[in-house]
Amino acid sequence: MPLPFRSSDANDERRGLLEQGEAGAKRIVTGFVDFVFSGNILEIAFGLILANAFTTVTNSFVNDILLPPLSVILPLNRNLDEKFVVLRPGPKYDEEDGYNTIKLAQQDGAVVLAYGGFIRHVVSFMFLGIMLYAVASLYQYLSKDPIIKHMIKCRYCRKYINEKAKRCINCTSWLDGREDKHIDARQNTQASEASQ
Repeated sequence: MPLPFRSSDANDERRGLLEQGEAGAKRIVTGFVDFVFSGNILEIAFGLILANAFTTVTNSFVNDILLPPLSVILPLNRNLDEKFVVLRPGPKYDEEDGYNTIKLAQQDGAVVLAYGGFIRHVVSFMFLGIMLYAVASLYQYLSKDPIIKHMIKCRYCRKYINEKAKRCINCTSWLDGREDKHIDARQNTQASEASQ
């Protein structure tokens, strides 16, 4: 015969489920707070914000200061961004004058090769890389913490390792000559055993 239903058992079960749910929610919230406020995440967030601002300033420098004089020095007759070639003209294409801007050509349905915008993006990318390298070099000069790690090839496995490494991380060979001494000693022993 089944036991009679007791409301206190249901309340105890409900209370236990609520306590388990509350403990799980607290664990998730505290874990998230620990994750968000850990040092690495904050450093990454600040680094991304600064990188975004640095990219904006560098792109502005390239687009607003570097490329306009380049457009004047080279006989481009317009800004580098507006350089394009019509691959297939649209229905309103004028053979004598062509299109004045990329927008007009695209609105007319023409197929255009906008090489000026591509050149601008390549110049921005190159200048951003040069500026990041300059900032990293300056930081490395002023700090003892290296950002730029110069690499060399391991003599034994030919994989790249840090130039200051004493042992290869890939093949675990010693780079201070111990491996050569050990190999030379083994070869000398084998040669003397072969001659006897």
